[in-house]
Amino acid sequence: MTPLRLGYLYGFGAYLLWGFIPIYLKLLRPAGPMEILAHRILWSVVFVALLLVALRNVGFLRSLARRPRTLAGIVVAAALIAVNWGTYIYGVNSDRVVETALGYFINPLVSVLLGVVVLRERLRPAQWVALGVGAAAVAVLTVDYGRLPYLALILAASFAGYGLTKKRLGLPAAEGLFVESAVLALPALGYLGWLASRGGSTFGGVSAGHTALLVAAGAVTAVPLLMFAGAANRLPLTALGMLQYVAPVLQLGCGVLIFHEPMPPARLAGFTLVWLALVIFTLDALRNGRRTRAAARAADPLPATAH
Repeated sequence: MTPLRLGYLYGFGAYLLWGFIPIYLKLLRPAGPMEILAHRILWSVVFVALLLVALRNVGFLRSLARRPRTLAGIVVAAALIAVNWGTYIYGVNSDRVVETALGYFINPLVSVLLGVVVLRERLRPAQWVALGVGAAAVAVLTVDYGRLPYLALILAASFAGYGLTKKRLGLPAAEGLFVESAVLALPALGYLGWLASRGGSTFGGVSAGHTALLVAAGAVTAVPLLMFAGAANRLPLTALGMLQYVAPVLQLGCGVLIFHEPMPPARLAGFTLVWLALVIFTLDALRNGRRTRAAARAADPLPATAH
């Protein structure tokens, strides 16, 4: 199998798993969102630690201890992904899967906005149009919901911020996930201990299947992240960008078709505007990618065999 084909396989697999994760989270009831989040953190640490031991790749911890700025960045990344995970779990278990899907649809637009605000990047005209259409979509959905779609906005902002922080850190997927989860492990363990002391823990008290599903949260978290890393190392950025829409499409389908959440005309109009913004954004990215490759070929016209 070629690296490109393997990259597509990894990428599609990661987004497929993320797309159906609402079904898994619904199965974790009657555990509350905070209990699920705490178990997701703890079992992620265990799962990735076992993986790193199996790969004999634990030496990175010693080098990381000598890089305080990187450690500070990891703490920021850990806080952002905890907010993202917690918000998503809350959204799914409060029957707002459609709104959580909206968050991942608008995530690319928020990432572009972060590029302007944080990195002082200059946008092309089509990107400004996409942002404008996206803002109009949020306005329409605000009218429909009777409030800001704050779950979607928190999800988009936290994941975009997480992506920006991870890009600056440049850590491999498994090592980065392990350290981020380890940063959050002590608070998670403390919360679970407090919950158990009050008799509110569902771990071991509902059924063996429920306990196994909570333990499986580590693998459910880590496996798609590792597959995504494998795709990112093999695919062009434009291809990876196109694949990212697989997950929110599936999540939206889960919300409407499986969990029967409402999709009134005004909400559908808001989503349509979001999709229009994404079409403009994607077409502009593809066109700019072609121009960049053409400029590179013009600057270096010699065939590869001549180098």
